[in-house]
Amino acid sequence: MLGPRDRLIGQLYIEGDLHVHGTLEGEVEATGDIEIEDLAKVKASVAGRQVSIRGQVNGPVTARKRLVVSRSGSLIGDVRVPRLVVQDGATFSGKVSMSGPVETESRPPTAAPQEPVVQQPALPEPVAKKAQDGRVTSRNGKAKQARKKGKSKRR
Repeated sequence: MLGPRDRLIGQLYIEGDLHVHGTLEGEVEATGDIEIEDLAKVKASVAGRQVSIRGQVNGPVTARKRLVVSRSGSLIGDVRVPRLVVQDGATFSGKVSMSGPVETESRPPTAAPQEPVVQQPALPEPVAKKAQDGRVTSRNGKAKQARKKGKSKRR
């Protein structure tokens, strides 16, 4: 719980639920529910299972289950949610992306960096194919005699 006179600036990761009554700036992620109370002021990205906004939020919100913006709530920011409730009297400005349950990346204590994927360019198509009998067939299908390297005749 962040009390009415408390202020947090930075990143916060919570195992469980979070109740915000004060001021929060930065980034917040909780494994449980997040409740932003009436007098709370949040300027942060917010991610949680179910997010309820009764105060002011300025920043993107990701809710894995549901987002509720109550009558007294104000939200300015884009949201990613499977379910959205905006009550009569609430203020909301932003883009909404809705799908099934939203998966957020969990933050393991020591995550190894992933190797970048490098795509090899496609090799050009061969201009001619050499047959076993020494003939070379070009793309247009005409047969030519193959030259042997190092044994050219000069006159």
